[in-house]
Amino acid sequence: MLGLRGSVVAAAAPARGRGAGAGGGRGGGAAAPARGRASSSSSSSANGRREVPMRPNGDGAGSRSRQADGGGAAVAARAPQGPRPGGDRPRQAGQPGQQGEQQQQRGGAARRDEERDYSDRSDDGAAGGVPTATFVPRDPRVVDGPWSRLDASLVTAAQADARLAAEGTAPLKGPEQGAVLLGQSAEALRQLAASLGHKPYRGQQVWDELLRGARNPQLRGARSVEEMSLVPQALRDQLSALGVRTGRSVVHHSVTSPCGTTKLLLQLEEGRLIEAVGIPTADKDGPGRLTVCVSSQVGCPMRCTFCATGRGGWARNLRPYEILDQVLAVQEAYGRRVTNVVFMGMGEPLLNLPAVAAAYHLLRDCLDLSGRAITISTVGVPNAIRKLAAMRLPVTLAVSIHAPNQQLRERLIPSAKVYSVGALMQDCAAYFKMTKRRVSFEYTLLAGVNDKPEHARELAALLRSYDLASHVNLIPWNPVDESEYTRPSNTAVAAFRKELEAANITTSLRVTRGLEAAAACGQLRNSFQKQALPEPQPLR
Repeated sequence: MLGLRGSVVAAAAPARGRGAGAGGGRGGGAAAPARGRASSSSSSSANGRREVPMRPNGDGAGSRSRQADGGGAAVAARAPQGPRPGGDRPRQAGQPGQQGEQQQQRGGAARRDEERDYSDRSDDGAAGGVPTATFVPRDPRVVDGPWSRLDASLVTAAQADARLAAEGTAPLKGPEQGAVLLGQSAEALRQLAASLGHKPYRGQQVWDELLRGARNPQLRGARSVEEMSLVPQALRDQLSALGVRTGRSVVHHSVTSPCGTTKLLLQLEEGRLIEAVGIPTADKDGPGRLTVCVSSQVGCPMRCTFCATGRGGWARNLRPYEILDQVLAVQEAYGRRVTNVVFMGMGEPLLNLPAVAAAYHLLRDCLDLSGRAITISTVGVPNAIRKLAAMRLPVTLAVSIHAPNQQLRERLIPSAKVYSVGALMQDCAAYFKMTKRRVSFEYTLLAGVNDKPEHARELAALLRSYDLASHVNLIPWNPVDESEYTRPSNTAVAAFRKELEAANITTSLRVTRGLEAAAACGQLRNSFQKQALPEPQPLR
């Protein structure tokens, strides 16, 4: 529920005593709880019992919370039910059409070792058994504030739209009108082919044609059913008659800067535009890394004052297959394998958490990316960081903090009025305790606003006051048209970093890439989409 100046706005509101995490439950959870109540899913209830976040179920959304008695410190997480989003890995020996077997296995052993090390460790460090979801209470004095009417409208719409997360990843049960193929498992496509009267291996060929570029970056995956040359014409005709789509988008425009950074403007099926960025990193011993910055929403409802995406409005959440498609598009553009994926493009990933979690599994299954190669960024959504921790995804969490105190953060990020710095930091500490994974803090430097040495000292003091392993990533601001902000000088950036390092805060400086390619998030889209997307009307 959203506390709204005495009234309550529900977005798939949970029953009393249930967890209220953003993006959670089947169909997206509610946002901040009503004013005066503790906002965490693990906060104390009126009857003295406390709620403990549980492991997500198989559809990628967080499962409902379970209540624990006051004396217990941990509750065993429930094992996932049903197939994992993206389906089982198609690695059955002897099946025709599995040309990519060897490439899929590459890196698989290291990934399995990582997952075993992660999932077999309980919160107290013990090995063997299902990980536990440790109860980490918030300070009862820290509560979430009320949303403004416009922000409540936007966030409510985004979380309600999270119900679409299952589309494209729910296993097909047979011929379905207008089904999306990308994101389906090879087994689901084999069953689809059999239900249409063909040998099951024909479905494997459909899967191979879709992910041709994933297995061999020199090739391009099929963007339409008719492009699947390995698939018999009879099966293609049947799929076309059903209105089946591949789920691949069209590259509307691309810009490449001299440093090699490429920004793709992708046109979705309904005509809306999203951005995906490829960032190559040179390596003297080889081609180096290729990082893809993906979008999680069409636009963004958070309206951060320094961000170009928020200026273009918000339309909807992206489906899991639309996130996978961005990575495939960048890999095909470069003709080399993607090594890292960061959810730092358009949108707030934790407002679309079910789809982001499902996309994580697709990236693992289709591209063999490990959890350590995937970063999920957030500006902060009430309850969502704890819900992400309960999902036990071995990813890197990056928190866009951008200010060391509440007053300045509210100026830069409107949602900070609801989700205070104190609540955000306590949830980050809980994430570290529950996952044992370091939290990265993103800090965009704005000239004369938050880039002074005293801001750096205040940020260092803030991070040291919480029990968590952290890292600060400094980001000099990328200019945005018609913005009140300016880019800081190199001298100011160096002085800020020096203050943090003097306080023993691990710090890195993001090298600015692609300024010629409209690098600011959302800027390229806005240059083509001259009119902002319509926003939901403020609640009355």
